Order: sequence, then structure tokens, then C-alpha cells
Amino acid sequence: MKYVIIIGDGMSDFPVASLGGKTPLMVAKKPNIDKIARDGRTGQMETIPPELPTGSDVANLSVLGYDPRLCQGRGVIEAVSIGVNLSEDEVAMRCNLICIENERVKNHSAGHISNEEGHKLIHFLNENLSSQRIRFYPGVSYRHLLVIKDASAKLETFPPHDNVGANVEEVMIKGASPDAFQTAQEVAELVKKSWALLENHPVNVARKTSGKDPANSIWPWSPGKKPKMKTFQERFGISAAVISAVDLIKGLGIYAGMDIIEVKGATGLSDTNYEGKARAALEALRNHDLVYVHVEATDEAGHSRDLGLKIRCIEYLDDRLVRPIFNGIETLGLEASIAILPDHPTPVEHGNHARALVPVAIWTSGKEGDSIDRFDEESVVKGSLGLMKGDKFIKTLLNLETV
Repeated sequence: MKYVIIIGDGMSDFPVASLGGKTPLMVAKKPNIDKIARDGRTGQMETIPPELPTGSDVANLSVLGYDPRLCQGRGVIEAVSIGVNLSEDEVAMRCNLICIENERVKNHSAGHISNEEGHKLIHFLNENLSSQRIRFYPGVSYRHLLVIKDASAKLETFPPHDNVGANVEEVMIKGASPDAFQTAQEVAELVKKSWALLENHPVNVARKTSGKDPANSIWPWSPGKKPKMKTFQERFGISAAVISAVDLIKGLGIYAGMDIIEVKGATGLSDTNYEGKARAALEALRNHDLVYVHVEATDEAGHSRDLGLKIRCIEYLDDRLVRPIFNGIETLGLEASIAILPDHPTPVEHGNHARALVPVAIWTSGKEGDSIDRFDEESVVKGSLGLMKGDKFIKTLLNLETV
């Protein structure tokens, strides 16, 4: 049996006033995703336990059946993806390049700054702010890494995508325990020093001249230390691969023992190479039991509060990725299961990650479905999968009663 998990990051939503109380999933034209729901089984999943933050790290760990309490912090996950081998005494944090305007967070991505521009700024910050204990590492677009030696990870941080419009001082990093106050103060000072350094950097001068938002601040968040995780092979006895444009998902894949498959033109935005990801997934099924296909575009559209774009991204996902994967599996005559779900909602009216159950559909060749007409937040409630928590989803997909 072969398995494909398709993640439409942030794809689910809350009722939108301009859609008459419907969600983007309810109005998007997505016949192939609906077919998975109609001919498969549907239900809901709690991807973010009540006491944990509404992050993609927590949500995707849950989808893969790991306890997210044992592996917290986006930084440590993204570190392994970009080849940074953390020691036990190091704390890693995601380090966004963001735009601040009038002392408030204008956006979380510096206008989706390019890789080339972002790398120039991160190298410049290393020249001016790094030390034997502190180091910046370049990632993708606005997503970078800050590593601090001999520091505390007990920090309260504020994801920039969840705090657009917030006063910067009010959402500055804080110590969550007395032994973390010094680390919090140190990181806050790095943020403030970055303001003067980045303001008139040639990259930002050029961006402002061309009418783009400058990357005039770093924003470290989601701290953690190196986790210990069993691989998919150790847990389930199967081989797995991951396809994503996002370092966070690649890092999760590495810790889970998955092979990382790079796809040319995969961007994490609406212009990503959907067709290339579909081809790569089908090719990976030749020598892997499970393929985890992650698409970031719907999440970024939600963060941008662009309703039309979010609907289009759902339709792109349906026609340009789900359809060729579904058709390819049937053409190859594979015995397979295909699951589709968001990792979390990113409500387009709010622009941040949200805590809510997400819709799930699992189609399995030769297995009778629920005959649910559509895949959306409401329709799946009637499905036979019910409400899944913890590792119930991955066990259900793999048809395992116990692990």
C-alpha cells in the first residue's frame, strides 16, 4: 500500500462576511478534492492541542503523529533543514525579516523579500551583530535563523504573522521564567540594533526607491532546543519522503527520517510549481511507502488577507496538484490512500493562524466512502472518521490499531 498526505497549509477558514458566511473552501471550485471526500472517508482533526501555540510546527507534528510537546520551536526544526547542526547548549529561533512602520509591525515578510536580498541582509547582520555565542543563518525569503549558545529557551515570543499592526514594544520578546530574563533582554537588544543597521542598507534603499516594503527589522521567535524523535521507519516500518518549499517542513521530515525531495520552482507562494510537486510525488512513490506533500500558498494568501488569492490557491491545489496525483495513482494501478487536510486555519479576515478543528478526507482504493458531497469545514462533520486527536489520524491512514 502507498500513502500520500497532501497539506494545504492554512487552507481552512472561518465564515467570511463577503461570502455570505461561507468559507473559501465552500466556494472554491475543487472537484478533485471533493472527489476524495465523496469517495473516501471524512472527519475532523485537532492539530493544535489547547495548551500549545497555533504554529505550523505544532500542527504538522500532530498530523505526522508526533507529540508536539516533545519538539517545540520552529528554529530547531528549520535549523536541521538548512544544515545547521545544533549542540545541546544552543537555542535556535526562527528569525524573520519584517517591515516596521510607525513603530508597528506592518508585515511579517518584508513584502516577501527575495532570497538574494534576504541573504545579503543576514550576512550583513552577521558582520555586525554575531559573536562567539550569537550567529545568524540565511534561509529562504524572509525566513532565517538565529542561534544563541548558553541561552534559555523559556521565552515568550510573538509570531509576526499573528501580530500585524501591533505596537512593536508591546510584542517584544519576554522571559517566561526568571532564568530567561537575560536571554530575552539580549535578543530584544539585537532586534533594536538591527533597526539602525538595516534602515539604510543598500538593499532597503533600493526596495524603498522601487515602492517596496523595506526589511528594516529582524524578529526572532519560536525558540527551542534540539529534539529527540523516532523516525517513521522506527515507528511504523515504512519509508517516507517529504516535498515542500518551506524549511520548517523539510526539517520535520529530516527529524522523522524522511527523504527530502527538492522541486525546481517550488516557492511557498501562489506561483509555486504545483505540477512539479505532483510529478515528484508520483516518482517518489516508486521507492517510498509514504509521501508528504506540503503546499504553503494558501497560508500566505491568508496572512496577506487576500480572499480572492486564497480561493485561487485552493483551486490551483485542486487542479494542478491533487488531480494529477489522483490520476497518476490510478494510471499506475497503485493500491493507495490519499489524505488531504490543512494543518490549521489561517482566517483571511484576520491574517493569523487560528485554533480550530480542521477538515480531513482520506480516500483508499477499493474502500467504500462516506458519500459526503464536498470537502469543507462543515460537510466533513457528518463523516465516519469523527474527531481525531493525537496520533489517531496517522494510525487511521496507515490502518494501524496500535504502534
